[in-house]
Amino acid sequence: MSDQYPQHPQGADPTQAYEQPGYGTQPHPTQAYPAQPSTMSAEDERTWGAVSHAGAVVAMICSAGFLGFLASVAVYVVHKDRGPFVRAHAANSLNIQITMFIWLVVLGILTIPIALLTLGLGLIVMVPALVAAFVVAGILHVVGAIKAYNGEWWNPPFTPQFVK
Repeated sequence: MSDQYPQHPQGADPTQAYEQPGYGTQPHPTQAYPAQPSTMSAEDERTWGAVSHAGAVVAMICSAGFLGFLASVAVYVVHKDRGPFVRAHAANSLNIQITMFIWLVVLGILTIPIALLTLGLGLIVMVPALVAAFVVAGILHVVGAIKAYNGEWWNPPFTPQFVK
């Protein structure tokens, strides 16, 4: 059966290197143009800066406040290298979302023992505090969207700079 089906195609010797005969070493292909970051016009930077904030508000409203970070992350990842203005506003939008998340985690952890220790009366304070996190984040995003659309640099108050 081995006579019918050769072990190696076209009688090639497996000990020989796989190489095209007669061509020698081929040069490695190079890119014709080096990769350069694409920049945006000032108007586009303002628009995308505003979208990072406004998109967060829309996502917060549509998801009961839990997916507001998606617009901020999307704009930051896609446009962070396209201009300093859009990067700053997208980072600010992310910082607002991170701060709100931390606030919600801390309040959420505190709500359970406070509610248990006060037989539920602590919820009178804790539930409005949880809602306030969403309201404050929404207000900061609206102000940020207006500032970005007007071309103003802005750092939101009460918000540490986690993302720069």
